[in-house]
Amino acid sequence: MDKSETPAGQARIEQNSSGALDVTILAVASLAATRVSASANHTRRIQFYARALAEQVRKYPHFARELDDDAIHLLFQTAPFHDIGTIGIPDRILLKPGRFEPHEFEIMKTHTTLGRDAIEQAEQTLGVSGDFLKMAKDMIYSHQERWDGSGYPRGLVGYDIPLCARLIAVADVYDALVSSRVYREGMAHPDAFAIIVEGKGSLFDPDIVDAFVVIEHEFQEIAERYADAEGDMDRKIDYMATAIGEDL
Repeated sequence: MDKSETPAGQARIEQNSSGALDVTILAVASLAATRVSASANHTRRIQFYARALAEQVRKYPHFARELDDDAIHLLFQTAPFHDIGTIGIPDRILLKPGRFEPHEFEIMKTHTTLGRDAIEQAEQTLGVSGDFLKMAKDMIYSHQERWDGSGYPRGLVGYDIPLCARLIAVADVYDALVSSRVYREGMAHPDAFAIIVEGKGSLFDPDIVDAFVVIEHEFQEIAERYADAEGDMDRKIDYMATAIGEDL
């Protein structure tokens, strides 16, 4: 019998396939991150923030069924894809160091639809579907929605926003606040914490903010553990200056 046909052989194949998928996901997401002002480590931090939040939120009875072990694993796997649609945004807008003009922001907002549509097109071309792809599409398309309906692209309100997107929204905003960008320094954890709490019930799901409050120390530890390496921002500045043809 071929060793690959034994239970142990099958287990190794499944483990290797899973590991290859994880590497592919992170590589693609990191490549996307090279085109924005965040670092590649941003995608790794988002994974761990999201999982920590989900593990705390699942303790609330009304979330327990939706956040079983498989769902949390999928959340961890798909989290790096949340901004994959930015690959389709022109450099002159995506790499702009200052605030967007209104028409530029409208173009920037399309990254949610571009990312969702890319996965849908791939599904149709290859004839595949599944829980992983569904969660990825929900997260990509809806992570900029806000609890009070002020987000985009559809202006969804409250529980109409997929849970994975509501979790990523808190993780993404927190990381954007505490992490340095090419045009500003990151803020201290207490200041970022206060902004997240202030957004309870307006920007963010109140239950998810409550979970964040309980595990805030985990967020701070994740930010420190996967902090950007020295020189990351210098390399990012050089890349962006080259890409848009000007000094930043």
